[in-house]
Amino acid sequence: QVHLAESGGGLVQAGGSLRLSCAASGSIFSINAMGWYRQAPGKQRELIAAITSDGSTNYEDSVKGRFTISRDDAKNTTYLRMNNLKPEDTAVYFCMALGLTNGGTDFGFWGQGTQVTVSS
Repeated sequence: QVHLAESGGGLVQAGGSLRLSCAASGSIFSINAMGWYRQAPGKQRELIAAITSDGSTNYEDSVKGRFTISRDDAKNTTYLRMNNLKPEDTAVYFCMALGLTNGGTDFGFWGQGTQVTVSS
């Protein structure tokens, strides 16, 4: 079993910054990719940033240039640095990890989500 724990959400004014963290723990042999999704009220969950084991990154257009995803493999942790936040960034943010367990099986797990609220 793999567990993802997110932290770092909160309330911030427009133009402010936050850093989200997501730590994976459990029977992990390797993590191939980690990603951040968000879901605003009444909207579908969307992928906004992803990072692979070789460090390649991808971003959804609305966050390019403002958000930065990174990972610390020694800690099985991914981070999402969010700058110049806008009210439309308000959502619940979820992390997701894809990898291989110590038992040799593929896994894909979600974190529980952390609320980010940006006031205007």
